[in-house]
Amino acid sequence: MEPLKEIPVLDKGFVRLVEAMGDDGAIVQAARVSYGEGTKTVREDAALIDYLMRHRHTSPFEMVEFKFHVKAPLFVVRQWFRHRTASVNEISGRYSVLKEEFYEPRAWRRQARRNKQGSEGEVADPEALALLQGVEGEAYRAYRALLERGIAREMARMVLPLNLYTEFYWKQDLHNLFHFLALRLAPEAQWEIRQYAEAIARLVKERVPLAWQSFEEHVLRGAHLSRTELKALQGLLTPELYEKALLALGLTPSRVREALDKVFGPEP
Repeated sequence: MEPLKEIPVLDKGFVRLVEAMGDDGAIVQAARVSYGEGTKTVREDAALIDYLMRHRHTSPFEMVEFKFHVKAPLFVVRQWFRHRTASVNEISGRYSVLKEEFYEPRAWRRQARRNKQGSEGEVADPEALALLQGVEGEAYRAYRALLERGIAREMARMVLPLNLYTEFYWKQDLHNLFHFLALRLAPEAQWEIRQYAEAIARLVKERVPLAWQSFEEHVLRGAHLSRTELKALQGLLTPELYEKALLALGLTPSRVREALDKVFGPEP
């Protein structure tokens, strides 16, 4: 099967993998400080990567880099660029005439009642799309009119709305990319940027399956507990009960020891 290269996102956007440097083997090679092949068996490599992930030894993951070409609405990109750990280059509205391409949602969501920056559910409003399209058309006509009057492109673009599509290149190491995905795959992230995060996740998972498996286990589907939360668990569990439950789930004795230490502290 051919590896994934480009994934459509939203109505007109996409994520395209331009190139990637390194893979799971590069992670274990860096961890072993080896100039040779850097790998042993897949099982041993998986165990090492899992150890690095759960103990937050992050530098070996920085040996892998991904470069993406992304097409996304401006309001999504403004959220995206809050992650300042990447090299990025976006199409310039100062040099280029921007295309008449706007994101139009297939459904509208209502404002969340408990989350001031979020949304929930769908709103059945047949006029909402017409309002959006009216603004798009008027704004782009004004943009073209300003250009025809000789107004500089860097100023004419001011009239364009945030659902205009833009394009950019994004290069990031795997450690920081995992951080981006942990935040943007979360249920509370805006739906539109989650679609891009899911596309990137598919491309990353295909390139570094062992690292992805550990990321999903310990970060994406895991949780960090506060001191108070740990204290509550300690009052509800005994080490014996917890050990029995962990062994039943298939954890190795060394992993069980680590898990017990997390909750009850190391043995004296």
